[in-house]
Amino acid sequence: MMELVDGGYSKRMRLFIHRIFILLSKLMMPLFFNNEFLKGRWFDNNIEGWKWCWRSLLFQKLLGKNRHVPYPVSHNNIIGKTDNIFFNVNDINNFQHMGCYFQNWSGGRIVIGEGTYIAPNVGLITENHNAYDLDAHDEPKDIIIGKNCWIGMNAVILPGVILGDRTIIGAGAVVTKSFKEGYCIIGGVPAKKIKDLEKELLSNANKTEKGASRLAIF
Repeated sequence: MMELVDGGYSKRMRLFIHRIFILLSKLMMPLFFNNEFLKGRWFDNNIEGWKWCWRSLLFQKLLGKNRHVPYPVSHNNIIGKTDNIFFNVNDINNFQHMGCYFQNWSGGRIVIGEGTYIAPNVGLITENHNAYDLDAHDEPKDIIIGKNCWIGMNAVILPGVILGDRTIIGAGAVVTKSFKEGYCIIGGVPAKKIKDLEKELLSNANKTEKGASRLAIF
């Protein structure tokens, strides 16, 4: 009986601490990050997004790694011009892991569709060095990624690539051309289509997951 009481007390105390942490974070973090990014599934009654903020407060704002970025990102990533990086606020998790390169220094757009997941060490490259003058770059070309895509670890997407919804990129792939139709798995160097995804199976999977939370709140 005593163990049950202790367990209930510990759970309530943990919940109380989490709520205080979230409240304190909501008061402080808008002083350092753009408030429009501090919402959505990682911040609304969720502790994870606020933990990213506190980590980024140290490495990003105080130590200056990716200081120009108006939302919390991992100091292990390289982020280009944020004005030309477009994503849904619910997918800010894609900027929290290691080794990704969002390269668009000369104005190329990077558009990441809602529900897309990006693994560590992924490169999104909107401009290449000029083959005849390595100190210069070719004209930037936009990268557009559809909804609900998955980009595997160590994959590289090169300038001008457009990926349709539900495109899955295998680990280590180098994507040199577009797959606008989506609903497929691609991989290799250069990336080629491996198989098409069955839309009916995806539809059934979505119905099964409907109403289920994608992550734990506390």
